[in-house]
Amino acid sequence: MSWKTIPTRALPPRRQRTATRIMQAILLGLLVHGLYTGAPKTITNAGIGLVITFLPAIIRRNYRFVLSPFLTLWITAAVFFHSLGSAGLYAQIEWWDHLTHTLSASVVAAIGYVTVRIIDLHHDEIHLPRRFIFAYIIIFVMAFGVIWELFEFGLDVFADQTGLTMPLAQLGLEDTVVDMMYNTLGAIIVATLGQAYLSGVSKEVRTQLFGTPENPEDGVR
Repeated sequence: MSWKTIPTRALPPRRQRTATRIMQAILLGLLVHGLYTGAPKTITNAGIGLVITFLPAIIRRNYRFVLSPFLTLWITAAVFFHSLGSAGLYAQIEWWDHLTHTLSASVVAAIGYVTVRIIDLHHDEIHLPRRFIFAYIIIFVMAFGVIWELFEFGLDVFADQTGLTMPLAQLGLEDTVVDMMYNTLGAIIVATLGQAYLSGVSKEVRTQLFGTPENPEDGVR
């Protein structure tokens, strides 16, 4: 079995779409619950998460750009598990934060890979070896992780100054280091196992953005 076909064989596209809809319904339920109980964190995270899950449909409608059901499910799962964590599971389950950081980092890694792979495919004078892309994915995710931690730190400072409740918070230096470790784990998983599947995705996205390459061999690299 090829890595490219594992997502479809493990879970057919129709069931992938069903799983996405179920998670969206639960996010909506979390949002309603947050509004009813007056929980700002739950409202913010569930609300933003729900909006993110509809981005693939909005992009498809407005730009005729179609994401595969598996990619939509992947993105939805990342925001879904984070929203569940913010609703209480982060405090109740010690490893939940590790799970969400690994999953979210894998989405960031996938976006980074697809972007650089499209550049590689679209420009004949550019050729990026697999080893370079492996290192690039890890560095890309780690850099994004640093920016994210700085963002959380900024929210903490703002919360201290204003007394407002922020949707995200840092729990200290150890928490930041552990978060970065699991971000790196997500990057390594995608860099090691995900390139075969995402290479096909990159070719599809490249075709949707720029059309079919004049030289068919450009899409084979």
